[in-house]
Amino acid sequence: MINVFKKEDGHSASNDWVESHFSFSFGNYYDSDNVRFGPMRVLNDDTIQPNKGFGIHPHREAEVVSIAITGQLKHEDSLGNSGVIEFGQVQRMTAGTGILHSEINPSETEPGRFLQLWFFPDTKQLPPSYEDVKFDVKQLTNQLLPVVAPSASTGVAMIHQDVTIYLSKLEQGKSLDFNQEEDRRILVYVISGAAYLNNEHLIGKQDSARITNLSSLDIKAEEDCFFMLIDLPGGDL
Repeated sequence: MINVFKKEDGHSASNDWVESHFSFSFGNYYDSDNVRFGPMRVLNDDTIQPNKGFGIHPHREAEVVSIAITGQLKHEDSLGNSGVIEFGQVQRMTAGTGILHSEINPSETEPGRFLQLWFFPDTKQLPPSYEDVKFDVKQLTNQLLPVVAPSASTGVAMIHQDVTIYLSKLEQGKSLDFNQEEDRRILVYVISGAAYLNNEHLIGKQDSARITNLSSLDIKAEEDCFFMLIDLPGGDL
């Protein structure tokens, strides 16, 4: 089953320093039917103005992934970690037993866009940790490139959950197939452009699709399309 969530099905919010689109309930936006998808709890698409951002704040019992789309994002935390990511990099933070962190756009002039994703961990009371990983952007073209997975490897950040995050830049008219084991879930999120899913469902920028009971998915670019695909566990959590 493919359930399409158009941008307008979620919630957008903005002020003088950030414009955000929430795919799931977040902050002041709450929908009891839109709280999670398997272990996935948050998918926020944020554009932050220069020298602005999210000041120091706490997290616990969450796997937090940030993916830079444009501009820069600077991370600092109570463990002493600090790093700046830009397009071609992702960061993973395990909040575990508790961590304080901030996420700021350090540029003086350029807005920064990034995706922030939260997942429930597969193990509670983990020690907090942080990493940022660089991947080869040339490998995005017309294929699915894993950037986050349960096991770390070159260009892939490690997450404490049975989740794999892929990115792809699919050229207009090109298609690719994704096959997974039965009883799992798929989430597709369009960062830019538009694509058809199984030649039937058209999704565009900031639209998403939540897919269950479907082991094979065909993705065809209606126009040049930059998207994220997440392979998630099924069953009750």
